[in-house]
Amino acid sequence: MRYTPISSAFYSRNRDLLAAELPEGSLVVIHANDIYPTNADGTMAHHQNANLFYLTGIDQEETVLIMRIGTHGKHEDTLLLRETNERIAIWEGARLDREQATALSGILDVRWTGEYAALLGKTVPCATAVYIERNEHPRQETPVQTRNDRSALDLHKQYPTAELRGLYPIISRMRQYKAPEEIEQIRKACDITAAGFRELLPRIKPGMGEWELEAELAASYIRRGARKFSFLPIIASGPDSCVLHYITNDKTVADGGLVLLDIGAEYGNYNGDMTRTVPASGKYTPRQREVYDAVLRIHRHAFGLLRPGILKSEYERQIRVYTGGELLKLGLVTKAELAEKPEDPPAVRRYFMHGTSHQLGLDVHDVGEDNPVIAHGMVWTIEPGIYIREENIGIRLENDVYIGETENIDLLASAPIEADEIEALMQH
Repeated sequence: MRYTPISSAFYSRNRDLLAAELPEGSLVVIHANDIYPTNADGTMAHHQNANLFYLTGIDQEETVLIMRIGTHGKHEDTLLLRETNERIAIWEGARLDREQATALSGILDVRWTGEYAALLGKTVPCATAVYIERNEHPRQETPVQTRNDRSALDLHKQYPTAELRGLYPIISRMRQYKAPEEIEQIRKACDITAAGFRELLPRIKPGMGEWELEAELAASYIRRGARKFSFLPIIASGPDSCVLHYITNDKTVADGGLVLLDIGAEYGNYNGDMTRTVPASGKYTPRQREVYDAVLRIHRHAFGLLRPGILKSEYERQIRVYTGGELLKLGLVTKAELAEKPEDPPAVRRYFMHGTSHQLGLDVHDVGEDNPVIAHGMVWTIEPGIYIREENIGIRLENDVYIGETENIDLLASAPIEADEIEALMQH
């Protein structure tokens, strides 16, 4: 296997924790994500439903988890798998057998998906509530109906008296606290991400295509055991360094400009997420360096501020106030503008228009409470930026941080972030 899987004890523990949150007599039904065809012989890569993976460790299409919740948090779990045959083995490769699925998930009752309808017929009518997978993330948009969406509609149609409830509020609270096993997977994803960046630095030259830099990173990541990028990489040079979600990566790197790299490797379904901004020529101009150092100071201030006990929204507010001071030094805002609302200056958003941090894990923008109190066990990004479109200067710096009990742990500490070190590595 390309990556080292987490022990089945981790997934069993997650199911125990979930069951303890659910009422006696309830039922849980979670499906794998769909596989989307491209034509008669092609399919897009499968990306597993994060909650199903969190509860089972199974990364295979057409998988279903059914949990029956008993008294005092006891539960009976059934895992349904796509039944393989010779044709599937020839065309697509081997699929999990029952023994392999049990070894990965810790679930003893493993059946084929052909039994799904009959199993629902026995369990849904007597369930006090049916908990289903429904993406309720406040920023999500899902124009395409998912397999779990279709399952919910089918359940409502076939069992109109069944009470359907969403799992999102419960499982998102669980997932925002990372177990040691998860930290190791995220750390590995971050190590691969950092190594790819180090390897790329001396190869960046004016005249290269952004797509060439993307290719270099992909090769580096995959060679080290990553399956893919965590997300579509942002390789934004020149004016596009000020475009927050630039993903076309089809321009030529111009001499004297900047290259903003928002990149990450996925390892074992967990993600790294890093941003660096480097000079195409290998050396920052005086103005670029001035802005870079300002962003780095904001980053370090955020690292010290993002500690247990602070409310996420208050943390963001304080970062904006601090950023206002840096923008003043850069001559981008005036004292009068900052004085209009000193507790949260609106002028800051002209040059820093996004949040500083988001949670990270099985999803790059991982699930969790909407405005949590920062706590030990969470993993957050720290990614301040300053974007000066009139100067074609966009600089963002991002690391991934584990919130420790006594201090934060920078999971991307091996990725150079000091301007002098970046320049030195680019000259080699």
